[in-house]
Amino acid sequence: MNRRDKDNRRERGSGLIVIIMIVAFMLAVGMLLLTVTGTSPKVSDSMRLQGMAFDSAEAGFNSAWIVLNDAFLNKVYSSFGSHYRTQFNGAEGLDDPLSPSYFRGLTDEQIVDDCAAHPDPATIIFNSEPLATDPRCTFTVFLINDEAPGTIAADDNDCILVCIGRGPRNTYKRLEIVIEVGS
Repeated sequence: MNRRDKDNRRERGSGLIVIIMIVAFMLAVGMLLLTVTGTSPKVSDSMRLQGMAFDSAEAGFNSAWIVLNDAFLNKVYSSFGSHYRTQFNGAEGLDDPLSPSYFRGLTDEQIVDDCAAHPDPATIIFNSEPLATDPRCTFTVFLINDEAPGTIAADDNDCILVCIGRGPRNTYKRLEIVIEVGS
């Protein structure tokens, strides 16, 4: 066996390795494309549902704005004082940052469920109100005192308007807007 035959055998073996590497690369690219095209519809569906929930929260804000504006113009309200939601699950603390029931520490689903379980027309402006354009979407709206309970500088002329929108498949979005009584 001469030297030339040995070199030919080595070259034939290296071609097989190159082909295996190319096939492995093509397989990896194919798997990546399958993964990307499989998750893209799920992501876009989730974004669509989040958008519907946000639109519901915005509709809640618009509706609450009209109700509150009318209440102040018609002198039904003179301040936000007696209209704050302060309880969660029947106990005080929804508006207290030191409480485990503080509204910012709760999920939107917990708050909406609590409003449904403990409806109080004096403290809930809208309770799971369906949208006229899509009854699968609802909004819940209430007021929170923006000063911690027991503070000396209590001011009932401003508050946090909390609007929680619920879309299909229990998708939630929350808007918190600080509002103030104008003069």
